[in-house]
Amino acid sequence: MTTATGATLRRIQLGNALSAFGSGFTVPYLFIYVADVRDLGPSMAGAVLAVFAAAALLVLPLVGRVIDRRGPLPVALTGTGAAAVGALGFGLTEQAATVLTAAAVLGAGVAVLQPALATMIVWCSTTETRSRAFATQFFLINLGMGAGGLLGGLIVDEHAPASFTLLFSIQAVMFLVLGGVLWTVRVPRAPALGDAPTAAGQAPAASGWRALLEDRAMVLLSVLGFVLFFTCYGQFESGLAAYGVEVTGISTSTLGLALFANTVVIMLAQFVVLRMVHGRRRSRVVALVGVVWAVAWLSAGASGLVPQAPALAVTLFISTYALFGLGEAMLSPTVAPLVADLAPQPMVGRYNSAFALVKQLGVAVGPAVGGLMAAQGAYPAYIALLVMCSLGIALLALRLGRRLTPVQDDPALRVTQVVRQSPQSGGPGPAGQPVGVTV
Repeated sequence: MTTATGATLRRIQLGNALSAFGSGFTVPYLFIYVADVRDLGPSMAGAVLAVFAAAALLVLPLVGRVIDRRGPLPVALTGTGAAAVGALGFGLTEQAATVLTAAAVLGAGVAVLQPALATMIVWCSTTETRSRAFATQFFLINLGMGAGGLLGGLIVDEHAPASFTLLFSIQAVMFLVLGGVLWTVRVPRAPALGDAPTAAGQAPAASGWRALLEDRAMVLLSVLGFVLFFTCYGQFESGLAAYGVEVTGISTSTLGLALFANTVVIMLAQFVVLRMVHGRRRSRVVALVGVVWAVAWLSAGASGLVPQAPALAVTLFISTYALFGLGEAMLSPTVAPLVADLAPQPMVGRYNSAFALVKQLGVAVGPAVGGLMAAQGAYPAYIALLVMCSLGIALLALRLGRRLTPVQDDPALRVTQVVRQSPQSGGPGPAGQPVGVTV
């Protein structure tokens, strides 16, 4: 990576962290803002969250092709503009129709940004630096979201709609700041990807969505991504929160403490984990995440079995979120870089968009399933389902490992073959064999 490219990458990451800081002001308060502050009711608040997901699902299949044809920068700038308009509209609107419109614009803008920024990070990194780049990105996003949520909690007043208008205005400004930062960067013309895959599940030479669907490794990774996001992020604000309040008996303030523990673990563990996973097979690391999350769900289940020991119950429940944070820290340097390493050079945008699409599906389906099971009081079945999903992650990851080349599974093994030139003839070296050089 050149000095100029490294500076570009750092600028992109800083802008994204500032955008996450702005989003942290509003994300924890979306439901209460729509339902109570604007007095539109919980049904409309649920509809807003559904529109967020629907807008993302509509635009993501189209975004990848545009990124590959036009580059990620114009797409990212379009996303920041749409997200800023949507956020500002949220803060100013009072009617159901305009709230839903703002939700659609904001959801589409954020959805467009995800694969565009991921592609920019890919283009500004190499196979050797990509894991650290994505881990740093994840760290900064969580830092920004945490700081924004903390400050937003000090500003917000449920009885003062103007305080929410201020929060959404800050979010809009931060999206514009991200756009301004991106406007100043010069993204490399072509991604610095590794060698073409050669495993049984390799990407075909042809381009287009059909080629992506024929890439068995990418399809399996997409299924794994859906289960990952269904099992973790899709449950944070639905089934798991309901279980904590209804079964474990924690207060809403304790739920906030659990979310804080999740962020703190990510902050403390991210770069320690990055060093630990270096030189290890990505598929094994993701499989370990499944085991860690299975323990997390068992801890959540156990928290509801000890009503006579409230301190122990609270500890077990907070441990669930902390273990989720540990797993998230392990995923950031493994899964997103693997998507890039599987992608043929002309299809990086489509691969990133496809993976963003399955993530969005997981985040959308997760709350629906968790909320429905919580509403039916089927909490034992709910915990059992998520434990099985976690173990399914481990099995899917191990199966994926069999479809990856050694270099895709462990980038530290990457070598280029250099033919040693003979001083006399300019031919191959003494044995006529290429020499492996670690890069």
